[in-house]
Amino acid sequence: MSTSPEVRDCLPDKGTTVAVVGCGTSWFMAQSYASLREDAGVGVTDAFTATEAKIDRPYDALIVISRSGTTSEIAELLDLNQKRSDGPLPTIAIVGVTDSPVAKKSDSVIDLSFADEKSVVQTRFATTALMLLRASIHGIEPCAAAIDDATKVLAEDLPGALVNAEQYSFLGRGWTMGLATEAALKMRESCQAWTEDYSAMEYRHGPIAIAAEGRITWQLGPAPEGLAEQVAATGASFVDDDLDPMADLVRVHRVALATSLARGLNPDQPRNLTRSVILG
Repeated sequence: MSTSPEVRDCLPDKGTTVAVVGCGTSWFMAQSYASLREDAGVGVTDAFTATEAKIDRPYDALIVISRSGTTSEIAELLDLNQKRSDGPLPTIAIVGVTDSPVAKKSDSVIDLSFADEKSVVQTRFATTALMLLRASIHGIEPCAAAIDDATKVLAEDLPGALVNAEQYSFLGRGWTMGLATEAALKMRESCQAWTEDYSAMEYRHGPIAIAAEGRITWQLGPAPEGLAEQVAATGASFVDDDLDPMADLVRVHRVALATSLARGLNPDQPRNLTRSVILG
């Protein structure tokens, strides 16, 4: 294991093929990164959850994301990588804890311990990991704009209509599909909300049937033409603001917190969940 002081030297070069792996929230961040990287023409990038990863394919590198560094499936995947018939793939771990099994089993480690959190629910680590990966593709400018938007979101009064709604549907396109899936998960974890997530273009192919008064359809990133009008016709509220999608995810975090408190729940200690999944 080596902890690289220069992240840009640690991450895969342009033109390389990459597998990026995570579980839960980390998997959704991996999906967004893979989409961003391919859309930018940087290289073929596949995102997997750990138990479904196809690392027998001829990748140039394997990136794993794990806040705790203790997730059983990630650690086991790194062990499997050592047994590849063509030799192990170079591995890069993005972790919140460097003294952990995942870090120790990886060739290079990106230390995001400054973004770790005590809560079972993952927010800061996930957005930091994705911002890091996003900057590695597009540079600092879009990330700086996202940070400006997030600063505004944190300072604004939260619209009351967004809190404690009957149902939430989150929509995304391209790289924001991972964000939509993550938004839905955060609402389920934090406040036991009835949430769903869909590709924005697929929403009208059936899922819009759930839209109704008192429910929210939330678009992360630009909405397909005509969708706002169709959602309005159902009586549901349509959220589609001119924010960087990652800043919009931060606003979802605020809604999840407020909804949890409104329901008398502890947003940091969801039922049935632990900080890390460690299988016996």
